[in-house]
Amino acid sequence: MQLSDISDDLESTLFTEQQIADKIAELALRIDADYAGERLLLVGVLKGAVMVMADLARALTLPIEMDWMAVSSYGSGTQSSGVVKILKDLDTDLTDRKVLIVEDIIDSGLTLSWLQANLRSRGAASVEICALLRKPAAAKVQVQVRYAGFEIANEFVIGYGLDYADKYRNLRGIGVLAPHVYKNTQ
Repeated sequence: MQLSDISDDLESTLFTEQQIADKIAELALRIDADYAGERLLLVGVLKGAVMVMADLARALTLPIEMDWMAVSSYGSGTQSSGVVKILKDLDTDLTDRKVLIVEDIIDSGLTLSWLQANLRSRGAASVEICALLRKPAAAKVQVQVRYAGFEIANEFVIGYGLDYADKYRNLRGIGVLAPHVYKNTQ
């Protein structure tokens, strides 16, 4: 689905499909160089990171393994609750593994900070982060992000895996959700 298909629900377009593809390719080049000869495990954070994870995995040239976690701090609103719940845990033993957490977006940093500490506690050799989007103005805790795509303003964005009430994930670009869509539901 294209952003133009939901233009009435959008305040603005942030990134086109091509801009996202170019950024993913740029991140993949850096990851390939940094992990050359290593056994890398990508850990995708469901559901939002599905698009980023799939495209990043295909752009990488080094052999990788993939696993998934589902954690939540949102519910159906537009603000992080700050309370992290594991909804689906990893199937992979992390002992002595190089782990790269793949995320769609970093808002407050609370969930990702918790997740990074959790994975380190499982014996991983290293736990780094790759996020397509980052909202510096929304940060409540500082999270070290080794591979960051775009920095954006503190607005509610949708598309390319990002949702509002589980809608809009399949948009090929990323846009700012118009307030009239969610203002009466908060």
